Amino acid sequence: MLIVGIAGGTGSGKTTVVKKIIELLPQDEVTILSQDSYYRDNSHLPMEERQEINFDHPKSVEFKLLIEHLKMLIDGQQIGQPIYSYLTCTRSDETIPTDPKHVVIVEGILSLTNKKLRELLDIKVFVDADADDRLIRVVKRDLVERGRSVNKVLERYENTVKPMHLQFIEPSKRYADIIIPQGGNNKVAINILASTIEKYLSEKPEQN
Repeated sequence: MLIVGIAGGTGSGKTTVVKKIIELLPQDEVTILSQDSYYRDNSHLPMEERQEINFDHPKSVEFKLLIEHLKMLIDGQQIGQPIYSYLTCTRSDETIPTDPKHVVIVEGILSLTNKKLRELLDIKVFVDADADDRLIRVVKRDLVERGRSVNKVLERYENTVKPMHLQFIEPSKRYADIIIPQGGNNKVAINILASTIEKYLSEKPEQN
């Protein structure tokens, strides 16, 4: 099994990179483990407090469960990947059955910040993008997907997203084996990464 970690700032294009890599690989060879699924359940907090949660701080992620689930996949076991809602800031009682595959991609802004998680990754990738480009994507995404106002999005960006990026996410770039500038627009870097994964698949078809 090949474990690939893909990190990068909010709005850097990580999801696009993951989608394009999957498109280039044989069908049914890749399992996606999303860091976003492992945000802590906040159902015990009033809705007003949930709206102020700092999702860009490592403490907001239940890394212990994420690592436990990744180890289970490595051992060939199916997991129940959590379902997290940004609208309610809570986890669903339901989970997504997730099977081990030849390649597991762990994707999320903070996925290179945790040492124990990094130790399980065979390839560490950082998706890089200009701050202006990331801000534009964040505004568009949060307006449509998370029901926030423009003022709320900009306030969050200034108070949490930007400082957390500088404190935690940007420094994690130094752990990356591969850096992909321009996010999903960098076809050359994406093709190189996909080729590396394909080479692994061709050499070890019998392994899980």
